This record gives sequence, structure tokens and C-alpha cells, in this order.
Amino acid sequence: MEDTYKTIAYPSEELLFKEKNSKFFGYSFPIQSEAEVKPIIDSLRKQHPNAGHYCYAYQIGTDTIVHRANDDGEPSNTAGMPIYGQIQSFAVTNILLVVVRIFGGVKLGVGGLISAYRTAAQMTLESSEIIEKTIDIHYLVFFDYKNINKVMRVIKEKNVEIVSQKMELSCEIEIVTRKKNAEMIFDIFNSMFEIEIKLL
Repeated sequence: MEDTYKTIAYPSEELLFKEKNSKFFGYSFPIQSEAEVKPIIDSLRKQHPNAGHYCYAYQIGTDTIVHRANDDGEPSNTAGMPIYGQIQSFAVTNILLVVVRIFGGVKLGVGGLISAYRTAAQMTLESSEIIEKTIDIHYLVFFDYKNINKVMRVIKEKNVEIVSQKMELSCEIEIVTRKKNAEMIFDIFNSMFEIEIKLL
């Protein structure tokens, strides 16, 4: 079972690609939700007030993929889709890829635009640090304090990571495990007497 995905470690440095006097500035950002997209685009508008187009594509998720491509006024499918195509060809997710265009006075035509946006997006991804992450599943485990040793033994033996814990008379531990081990971990706790586990 696949339980890893590729994304970028941190926002890329600004990258400049020139085509017939037009300037294409490429940027990549790691994102977790669609809500992060607009503030990033807004800040790039402030950074490049003279630009005509702020074209972008993003992809979020591992099991359920959410993606969008935006031409921002360029002819249909000449900017957003070529950018999104590079996200697919590098097989990365949880990423926003933006190409800002400053028009240089020479029209590029549909083919020229597609090629320029694709190249700028590709160069931006090539300059980004791509990392592999595991798909993690979070659980909450509930139990009475008297059962703490049983719970901790499983956590230790199965090398499960503790995210947070509340230790009182009734205890609650948030654990995280790789997707491929998740079912086994759930079954172990689920079969234990006086211990309850639920998916977060």
C-alpha cells in the first residue's frame, strides 16, 4: 500500500524565465488547504504591481485530490493547465505553483504562451526542494489510568509516535502512525479490554 507522497520542503526562490521580452516569474509554495492560495496570490500582486497575469495551479491531498488551474486572463488553457501539467509530471502534491507574467510588448501566441508557462513552471519545480513524506493516520486512545502500562507497551513495541497526552484518572493519548500500519494499530487497541480507540 502506498503511504508516501512527494511535496516541497519550503517555498522556492523566485525564478525568472524570459521569452520575447516577456518576463515569467515562477514560485512554488507548500500548502495544506485551499484557503492559503488567495493570500499568497495577493502578496505576489503587491510584489509585482506591473504584472498582467498571476497564473497558477495547485494540488492538495493524497487519497482525495483537490486541484485547480487558473489562467488569470490569459487565453483559455494556455497558462493554468501547462502549470498543472508540471505538478503532475513531478508527481507532487500539497503545492501551489504560480507564474507571474510581465508583458514585454511582443505577443507570444497560444503555442508560445503554453510553452513559456510550462517552461517557467518546470524550472521552478526543478529549483524546489522536493521531499517524500509519509501519509499519517491520527488516533485518540482512551483508557483508565490503571491500564496505562498496557497502552504504553503497545506504543513502544509498535514504535508509534505520541502527539499529545492527558494523564489523569481517565487518560487520553493522541497517536500518529503511518497509513500502512494504521489498521493493525487500530485492531490491537480495539481488541484490548477497557481501552477505546477512535480515528481523528
